[in-house]
Amino acid sequence: MTQNGPPDDAADHTYDRRSILTGASSIAVGGLIGSSGVATATPSREPGPKKDEILVGISSSAADVAAEARAAVPGDADVVHTNESIRYAVVSFPSDAPDRARDEFIDAITSSPAVEYAESNATIESLLEPDDPYYDSQHAPQQIGCETAWETTQGSEDVVISVVDQGIQYDHPALEGSIDDRIGEDFIDNDGDPYPARGADHGTHVGGIAAGGTDDGTGHAGVSDCSLLSVRALDENGVGSLSDIADAIQWSADAGADIINLSLGVDGSYDTMTSACEYAADRGVLLVGAAGNDGNDRVYSPAAEDTVVAVSAVESDDSIASFSNTGPAIELAAPGSRLVSSATGDDYSRMSGTSMAAPVVSGVAGLALSAYPDLSRTELREHLRSTAVDVGLTDDEQGYGRVDAGAAIETDPFSDGSGGAGEEEEESTGECGDETITASASDELDGSGWWGDSDRYSYSLHTDDPCSITVSLEGPHSGDFDLYLTTDGSKPTRWSHDEAASGSGTTASVTLSLDGDESFRFQVHANSGSGEYTLRLEERGR
Repeated sequence: MTQNGPPDDAADHTYDRRSILTGASSIAVGGLIGSSGVATATPSREPGPKKDEILVGISSSAADVAAEARAAVPGDADVVHTNESIRYAVVSFPSDAPDRARDEFIDAITSSPAVEYAESNATIESLLEPDDPYYDSQHAPQQIGCETAWETTQGSEDVVISVVDQGIQYDHPALEGSIDDRIGEDFIDNDGDPYPARGADHGTHVGGIAAGGTDDGTGHAGVSDCSLLSVRALDENGVGSLSDIADAIQWSADAGADIINLSLGVDGSYDTMTSACEYAADRGVLLVGAAGNDGNDRVYSPAAEDTVVAVSAVESDDSIASFSNTGPAIELAAPGSRLVSSATGDDYSRMSGTSMAAPVVSGVAGLALSAYPDLSRTELREHLRSTAVDVGLTDDEQGYGRVDAGAAIETDPFSDGSGGAGEEEEESTGECGDETITASASDELDGSGWWGDSDRYSYSLHTDDPCSITVSLEGPHSGDFDLYLTTDGSKPTRWSHDEAASGSGTTASVTLSLDGDESFRFQVHANSGSGEYTLRLEERGR
């Protein structure tokens, strides 16, 4: 396929956005998907990074997030923003306060029974390594077998990929045919128009990798021709706040996105990010995240979340990119070095980073879902894993392997006759077989405080035909530990759970019969005593 050459960088590029902005205006006025559960921030709250704010997670048993947050915080603190869907509030904090005061403030907030956590509103960055501006040829589509995949499908417009980023130039000649009719949403200026600032190329480049006009004689070829939602949550410098990213993920899920691309990250773990990703996963969304560009063995959040496919970057020869983060959380690898895609100002450029690798996976996921629309989120994730190619890297570098579009389309995920989510499952024989999978985790809790201490874990079923699951807890001899479970992937609490073993001292055990695709989550809570505990799980299949 012949590609157009790059435009003259001296040209004076102008935008004719009037026809598209008519749609954007109607989004802002009419509301795209109805109520989003995101409350409007106070007018004085600046867009972008928000270092002087604390995020407060509110229990699902509380009726009003804002009211509970106001009750929990000291009288001189302001609640400046709330998200009812993923249940957190944002509290302003004086910028000149010492670190000790911030720690004491968080301790005071978390003493409330209605508060599950409190954490800083961390700054999240795009994960980009910029490179030469124009291109001679592409290699990523060829490297992952896109030509083979395109013989079957170039991607369906019914499959929606949400790009949470700097915003996509949605009138770019290479992208305007792929933009969803609803365009997207803006979490930076809150003006309803997710158009990027001139030179803020990251989101446009990422979106163009995942989905851009293929074989249309214009610009470059994206991995798929699926629909794109432009969700602007990073500013022109490629940074944004944890709360804005969380709101953007929740909005994307409510907007019906099938795939959310997260080419951004932060070093560390944050409960608000966990809640946002779990919210989307619970609604059947596949989340894809960039591992990070520090070249170390630590995968950034949100890629490190259990609900997110963590993607590392490889070179054109399938060697690991020197900048790519690696680690046990890596699930797939994808080309991420010197990828050609769209840029603002109707331009094209080469960029490198795990930011570029993630949308390659998102695009392949879009192709697979276009070819096999009955795939559930978990089935789609497993299909990408099972069709990935072992390119000779370690598990920490490539996970299940380098993503392969050709294999993902040519391999029938329902070759066993299962037929996907829409087909009825065969009747169970009622007897458990010999297939057994075990898992364990250990940590330390301190239940000496009046409220105690908790840890949470997630587990997805792995046996071919799940039959039963047993979860056992062993705590320190002097303690009193509780175990709470949910079977639908929702967050368990002492007030909201499906099964529990509580008040049983230092040991607890729960056994459940299985007949479906449950996704389990556990809360281990220490009522008294302190020390190391062990959580063991045994899953049996027929």
